[in-house]
Amino acid sequence: MLLSCRGSGTTPGKDGRLQVVTTLFPLYDFAKNVGGEKAQVRLLLPPGIEPHSFDPKPRDILTINEADLFMFTGSFMEPWAVNLIKGIRRNKLVVVDSSNGVTFLDEKPVAEGAERERGHDHAPSGRAAIDPHIWLDLGNAEQMVDNILAGFILRDPQNRNIYEGNAETYKTKLRELDRQFKDGLGACETRLFVHGGHFAFNYLAHRYNLTYESVYGFSPNAEPTPRHLADIIATMRRHNTRYVFYEELIQPRVAETIANETGAKLLPLNGGHNVTKEELSKGVSFIALLEQDLRSLRTGLQCR
Repeated sequence: MLLSCRGSGTTPGKDGRLQVVTTLFPLYDFAKNVGGEKAQVRLLLPPGIEPHSFDPKPRDILTINEADLFMFTGSFMEPWAVNLIKGIRRNKLVVVDSSNGVTFLDEKPVAEGAERERGHDHAPSGRAAIDPHIWLDLGNAEQMVDNILAGFILRDPQNRNIYEGNAETYKTKLRELDRQFKDGLGACETRLFVHGGHFAFNYLAHRYNLTYESVYGFSPNAEPTPRHLADIIATMRRHNTRYVFYEELIQPRVAETIANETGAKLLPLNGGHNVTKEELSKGVSFIALLEQDLRSLRTGLQCR
């Protein structure tokens, strides 16, 4: 979805740069790379905040209202954004739904007796829900960059060649990262990885032919059932799994419990939703986060 009122194509605002607001960190980094020096990009999600429980404040709505472009992940990840943009009245705002044209995956069907987290239930009970973590399939990430590029061109067509060049340069880096994952995870002792966090790595596992088990559903706000936790521990023992992964921005309490029960070691894994204030100030990139994930996965899966 690419939405704009009749103000598109007008001169960019403050200091000649487009004012861009993005929801999650991957979009922030994609937009910075495509916009380059022609854009000032702002991350709406405060650094260090877990995104699934994010609720925009009045000042956030004002920030969006004052922007030239607003970019969100999609209706499954940010249902609040769909309702919010209906109330935006500023004619020049271009809205980019970065999920347009991506390949969606379902979450695994909800097991009998399992607890589905509140607030991000995208399907009736007992049926699969759409997985919103689309950026962890690097093919999807390229499509998201193309959607962002289309937004820049719609808002500022006179600099089309610059945006197209920036986007192609960045997509080349994504393709190289994809190749590193395929090569790096091609020959491993195990293809099972257990994640003591929420269900974020389905797309990555699907793309690289891995078997993925997570403790939580889409959101880490709901506790896993004792039955589900026992099943995961049993699976790890059956497969002699030596590592359990924990996620960024969340205390690894459950991952530590699993490690204590199985004798496994802990390894970090970053879904890229958000970064800490320190990481943001140092200019950490989406690609750097995934390179760290690849190193952790190669260790955890005992890859050659």
